[in-house]
Amino acid sequence: MQEGKRQKQIGGLLQEELSSIFQRLGWNVIEGGMISISSVKLTPDLLEARIYLSIFNITDPQLMLKKVQEKSWEIKKELSARVGKQLRRMPDLQFHLDDTLDQVFKMEELFRKIHKEENPGTQPSD
Repeated sequence: MQEGKRQKQIGGLLQEELSSIFQRLGWNVIEGGMISISSVKLTPDLLEARIYLSIFNITDPQLMLKKVQEKSWEIKKELSARVGKQLRRMPDLQFHLDDTLDQVFKMEELFRKIHKEENPGTQPSD
């Protein structure tokens, strides 16, 4: 199902505000890695926001996701203070891992293997 205009607007607003909240809390650079908000998807009724986190160079992304989920009440409270006047009701926040980057790396590795099998002795150009 395609997102409506209002969903995209609110999603963009939430993504921007969440990014600044994460930066203020010091979560954008943590444990030698980085966390960023890759996207925010809202349900058509705007009552649920699925926030996709891109976690890079952190040994246990699931543990980091769990830490963020434990702080979701604090995040929602601050987000509510920032955008509460623009929304009738603050959506419930659901944090998920965005594995797009992992999928890209897996695909690149598969392409390298295929290239190596087809052309032994040559290096693929990056």
